This record gives sequence, C-alpha cells and structure tokens, in this order.
Amino acid sequence: MDKTEELLGKIRELKGLKHAILCGITVWKREKKAEFALVTDLAYSEKEEEAAQNICAQYVPKEFFATVKIAKRVPDEEMLKNKIFAYLYKTFPAAAAFITADDIEIEMLGSGAHFSFRIASGEQTLFSSGKILDEVSRYLSSVFCGAFYGDVKIVERALDESILDELPEEKEENFVQEIRRFDICDFKKIDGADTLPKTAVYIADMDAEEGTYAVCGTIIFIEEKEYVKHNDETGEDIQKSRFSISISDGSGNLRTTYFPKKATVEKVRELKAGDSVVLIGSNEEFRGNMSFKATKINFGNQPEGFVPVAKKSKPVPKFYHTVFPEKYVDYTQTGLFDKLCLPQDLTHNTFVVFDLETTGLNNQPTMGKMDKIIEIGAVKIVAGEIVEKFSSFVACNEKLPANIVELTGICDADLVGAPTIDKVIPDFYKFADGAYLVGHNVMFDYRFIKYYAEECGYSFEQKQIDTVALSQELLRGEVVNNKLNTVAAYFGLEFNHHRAYEDASTTAKIFIEFIKMKGKL
Repeated sequence: MDKTEELLGKIRELKGLKHAILCGITVWKREKKAEFALVTDLAYSEKEEEAAQNICAQYVPKEFFATVKIAKRVPDEEMLKNKIFAYLYKTFPAAAAFITADDIEIEMLGSGAHFSFRIASGEQTLFSSGKILDEVSRYLSSVFCGAFYGDVKIVERALDESILDELPEEKEENFVQEIRRFDICDFKKIDGADTLPKTAVYIADMDAEEGTYAVCGTIIFIEEKEYVKHNDETGEDIQKSRFSISISDGSGNLRTTYFPKKATVEKVRELKAGDSVVLIGSNEEFRGNMSFKATKINFGNQPEGFVPVAKKSKPVPKFYHTVFPEKYVDYTQTGLFDKLCLPQDLTHNTFVVFDLETTGLNNQPTMGKMDKIIEIGAVKIVAGEIVEKFSSFVACNEKLPANIVELTGICDADLVGAPTIDKVIPDFYKFADGAYLVGHNVMFDYRFIKYYAEECGYSFEQKQIDTVALSQELLRGEVVNNKLNTVAAYFGLEFNHHRAYEDASTTAKIFIEFIKMKGKL
C-alpha cells in the first residue's frame, strides 16, 4: 500500500469522509505549510475536519504544519453527462464522434453512479475495447467521490431522411488486387532462359502471380552450401552445391534457394552482394507453404532511377476506432536498451515489430481456403526504443482447431466479443504507417496481413525486415537453430511463446540487439 492509499484509508474511517478523495496537495516552502485538498459527498463535522488535519500532519516533515481544505461535491446527472462527454471528446475523439451528451444515461447511486453509452449496433466494440469504459470510470473517480462504472446499450437509430440530400455521394471503390511489373534492362546470360524475360514482377506482388515469371533485384545475401546427392544408378554419393540467395527490388525482399548446373556453378560463385540479377522461376508448394523456386539466374537491372509505384490503397485513417495503442512500459530486460552508441539506422527510422496467431498455416489463397487471424500483437520502435504497443484478439466465426488451442492457449471464449478483422486492420494500418515491418519469419505473418488488408482496401507497402535472416547472418555457429525461443534464450529473454504480443515484444528486443551488433540495417 502506498502513502496516499494509507492516508486515505485513515481519513475514510471518519463517518463524514468515508468516500473522500484527495484532489491535491499544495506546499508553501517559505511558510512551511502543506494544504491537503479533500472532496467528500457527505456532511462532515468540525471534529472530523480537525481529525483529518491531524491525520494529514503525520505525513508531512516535522518542521511543516498541515491544513485541510474540504469541499462537499455531489454531482447531479447533468454535471456527470457534461463531464463524461468533455473527457471523451478530449481523450477519445473517434468514439465521441458517434454520440452526443444526450446519448449518455446516468443512474445515480448511493455514492457514485452508473453510466451508459447509447450506441447503434456495430459500434459497441469501439466503446467496449480500448479501455474507454475503464478510463472514463477512473477519470470520474478522480473528480467525484464514490464508485463509477459504465457499459453500453445498443439502440436502433433512425436515419433522418432530411439530410440525405446534403450527404455527398459515396463512390464504392473496387480494390482489385493488381500485379505490378517493371521493364528489365541490360539482360545478360549466366544460366540462360528459354525465352528472354522483358518484365519483372514486383517482389511484393509475386504471391499472386501464376506460372513461370521473373523477378529482378539487388543481391543482399548469397551463400554457397554443399550437400550430398545419392545416384541410384551408380550407387555413388555425389557432392553438389546449392546457393541461398536474398534479393531486394525496393518493394520487398525475396529469399530462395538456387541449384546451379555444373556448367554454370563457377559463374554463380562469382556473384556477390550488390550485384543486380534476374531470377526466373515459379511459386511452388514446400512444406505446406508457397515459396518461389528459382530455376534460372542471369544478370539484369531495373530501369535507371526506378522507384516502385505505390499500390492503390485507401488513405491512412485519421483516428483509431477499435484498437487503441497503449504506451509501452517495462522493457528493460537484460539491459538491451541502453542508449549508448545506437546505430543511426536504428535511431533515425521507425519500426513496427508484429506477430500473429492464426487458425492454421495457409496464408495464400492459391493454396486453398485462407486461415484466419485470431490475434495481432505489435510494438513500435522510435529512436531506438519501444514506445507503443498494439494488441487485439480478432473474432473468428469458426471453432478453433484443438492444436491451435493447445499451442497458443487461446480458446473460443477468448474471442467472444472481439472485433472482426475488418475493424482491426484499419487501426493496424494506421499504427504501421511510415514504419518498416519487422518479424521473425516475417513473410509468414506479412502474407496474412497483406491478404486481409487488401480485402479491406488497404495496401501494406512497407519494406519488411526478417530477424530470422539476421540471426542466420549474425549468430551463425552460436545457436543450434534460429527459432524465436532459441534466439531469445541466447539473449537471456524469457517470454510466453506463441502469443502474438509476447512474441512481438521479444522479437523487437532481439531486433534492436541485432542492429546494434551489425551497426546498420
């Protein structure tokens, strides 16, 4: 119990001050005086006022003397309505836009009140999520005596037809998924091609492409690995090479494995980071996921001065409507966040590190029915520190698979009353605006977000950064694998694995440490 609670506990033993609240303490150093401002909703006597003063005197230095100033404040319904609406308008403007003061109902209690927001069907999650009810209750309790609690009441709102003529006609936008392409320049053979490709598909759009196609970008990572292939005809084991390659075209990054022919392996070995190449291949299923299988590799460039064309999208929402970000606190595990010599790439950019929990692994419609997102967790890194968090369950109209319940600990009851994905996506789009998207195996989660966002008319165009790739680069030989829990253990981090927010915040701490190790993005 802190000193304030202890002080009020003693004061509230007095009958006339049993609901008292402490509004503030004013100190005059020169006069060595401290005045305690108390508010009560009951009649109090002079003896009780004197007793309260004696209690307050116990909590000031011996050289000070204490006085009390007691005000009797009993709100009426109108006063509470106006206070609630003014607070809502200032603190939660998006919610205030849906109601007027007349939509707030007040039921006075013996000490305190019960308040209700009268709202239309479909708007209830705006008030029941984001802690609006809790924040309003806390605010009232700091101003008036007694207990305050609130809820929402669903009402049918009749449309005032007289205003229809004044409303601008809304045009229904048809956001059809588009596959963007650019011309390939300076094509030069390494491995050849049956037909020379003229255009390359944006890496950000390649999941929706079918058949054989080309992508073109700059190599950011290339590594040769040896493996043994058994020849069934001769019975011999043959030593062969494969190349792990990552390229970027400005719209996204692609990781793939390339198996060279004997005649071209030496030429491929000469490739290095910074070279611009064209990969030809197709999307193929691998271990239950769709991935790009490169069959040819050649030299090629993007057009001079190439800047990726932005994908058609709804604008960033002006306000949060359903999921309200919160301040991030208590992030100093293992001292990863000292501000000494942080790289400029870390301090001069904004990053949103995110993670999802889903009903399954299918994140591409070409593989069949899309699985659903049931939880989104994210944190925002600004100036090298985690400053904000974003977390929400997502409604699911299907029974959760038993393996997902066992893996995540999320059950059907947890999703009752949760907002639908079309309500969460706009808020997450706003939260991630202007930031790099970071994740552990980021493309898995990104494909889910991208699919459901485009269904809602939003297009995520941010560059993605994968902490799996950073782990492969920076912790080679230091860890047995690059799974999140393994990398977290390397840095001494403990967390509740397979919950979106916990995974996201842990990944953020790991990401910051990686960039400190690397010195740049």
